[in-house]
Amino acid sequence: MTESMTVTVDTEACNGHGRCYMSAPDVFDCDDAGFPVVLGPATGAKQIADLERAVQNCPEHALSATRAE
Repeated sequence: MTESMTVTVDTEACNGHGRCYMSAPDVFDCDDAGFPVVLGPATGAKQIADLERAVQNCPEHALSATRAE
């Protein structure tokens, strides 16, 4: 079974700095205003590591990630 991790964005807290989609471009994109759009769950070691880095680097702590079971 492939390991995966899902992510949610607290849109109230997010200020659109863009660190998430720069850190994890396979998981996030941005909308026309520069706010993150989740493309889907992170799968595989690289995407999960990128997502974890994005969560840790969010200045507003607007991201939360959960390992899928």
